Amino acid sequence: MLTARDQNSKLTYQRERERDAEEERGRFTLRKPKELEMKGGQSKAEATSTDQRLKTRGRKKKTATKDPNKPKRPPSAFFVFLDDFRREFKEANPNNKSVAAVGKAAGAKWKSMTEEEKAPYASKAETRKSEYNKSMQQYNMKLANGTSRGEDDESKSEVDEAGGASEAEEEDDD
Repeated sequence: MLTARDQNSKLTYQRERERDAEEERGRFTLRKPKELEMKGGQSKAEATSTDQRLKTRGRKKKTATKDPNKPKRPPSAFFVFLDDFRREFKEANPNNKSVAAVGKAAGAKWKSMTEEEKAPYASKAETRKSEYNKSMQQYNMKLANGTSRGEDDESKSEVDEAGGASEAEEEDDD
């Protein structure tokens, strides 16, 4: 009687013999998994090594840090309208907490408004845009003159003055 170990070795030997016989007949060839051919005629190893998308996959691009001193972009005419509409909507519906409901109601009202009704909001948006353009010109001039990001001349002088005063007080206490 054969033991389990003997049976396993016998089966392994039989499989090896069958594989050898099939290989001789040309039916079966041993290949490594990375050497399988793909549709384009390349092996899988060649395709993955040349594919640029796979090399960058999973890596996030580093975004530049935003400058806190840069002026914010002005709102459009619709967003100027939306500020006023939110106040009116809250007064009319104090129990409504849904942002989506406010947005839908504002969008529907904006679409139904005529150009004459939209004109005051458009003029407010234009004035805010002109103010934004002026502040952007000043901001760009500061950058061109050499002040680095994150530093503001006014805040820098206030810090120096406050720091100098506290040091003088400490010296008086000694």
